[in-house]
Amino acid sequence: MNGAATRALDIGSSYRWARVNLFNSWFSALLTVAIVLALVRLVPPIINWAVLRASVNAPNIGVCHESGGACWAFITDWYRFLLFGRFPYDQQWRPAAVIVIFVALLLASCDRRLMGRGLAVLWILGLACVGVLMWGGVFGMPLVETDLWNGLPLTLILAVGGIALSFPLALLLALGRRSAMPAVRALSVGYIEIVRGLPFIVWLFMGVVMVPLFLPPNFFIPKLWRLEIVFILFIAAYVAEVVRGGLQAIPRGQFEASAALGLGYWRQMRLVVLPQALGISIPPLVGTFIGAFKDTALVTTVGFFDLLQDATVGMNDPTWRGAYVEAYAFVALIYFVFCYFMSRYSRYIETRLGKGRR
Repeated sequence: MNGAATRALDIGSSYRWARVNLFNSWFSALLTVAIVLALVRLVPPIINWAVLRASVNAPNIGVCHESGGACWAFITDWYRFLLFGRFPYDQQWRPAAVIVIFVALLLASCDRRLMGRGLAVLWILGLACVGVLMWGGVFGMPLVETDLWNGLPLTLILAVGGIALSFPLALLLALGRRSAMPAVRALSVGYIEIVRGLPFIVWLFMGVVMVPLFLPPNFFIPKLWRLEIVFILFIAAYVAEVVRGGLQAIPRGQFEASAALGLGYWRQMRLVVLPQALGISIPPLVGTFIGAFKDTALVTTVGFFDLLQDATVGMNDPTWRGAYVEAYAFVALIYFVFCYFMSRYSRYIETRLGKGRR
């Protein structure tokens, strides 16, 4: 086939795709045209502001805005504080390494060759390295108290730790809510409904402010770990309801068939029921995890310097006061990257499971 015929075939395929997906009805055609007009009107000014007329080197906000574009000079001047907060300046290579470890672990989770125990071991080793790097006190690294764990590493520690450690508890709660034992079912239902019945910010204040009042005088839990426990307990209640929905979607015959094979309750759940229920529950589970990741921004209300609070502190600098659009855009981009990764990864898992079922 010559080049002209190939180009004609490509044009024909593109035309059929556009006809089916963009102009298959009058409403679809109208919506396509409206979106194209909106993009033509909005995208060029945004590119002009964010790229073409942007400034990355300026002494202050006034000089920076003379170009009429974005003031990315604020980010280049404050990026270390935005990412690492009050962590000792000469030790900020440690939280930088922590961010790299988290990104590497997330990317390794996409490699199907590492699925299973190998990936679990890799995550355990990675999280151990995170703890050593952030805390220090060994290998010549000075000790850094948890009150100075700020910025993006704090956000990742709270989100990843909360999601990972809440999942086993959520499975037990979901199974407990469907248990035939009235006491177990009542305790599970009571826990889930009470936790989900109050706003997350209330639990944050309870964990950070109220819990120390009820502890023995000589018993102290650092504020960060109290906050992490609140995250774990709160996320577990929501994940439990998602898993319960997946369990209810499993046909009764699956339970009866596994029981007929002589499997006990826990082997039945582990080998037959839960794999199917979790596969069904992937979309709402990922939605819950994305919401939990974004909820880490609420820790600013109880005095933690997360990524968003660091940006707020930077904007209060008289030299850069007014760079709020650039600061929030930088923070939003970081949140978007991690949330988009979780969304795409869930699509990948769904595709794999779908192929397996077919």
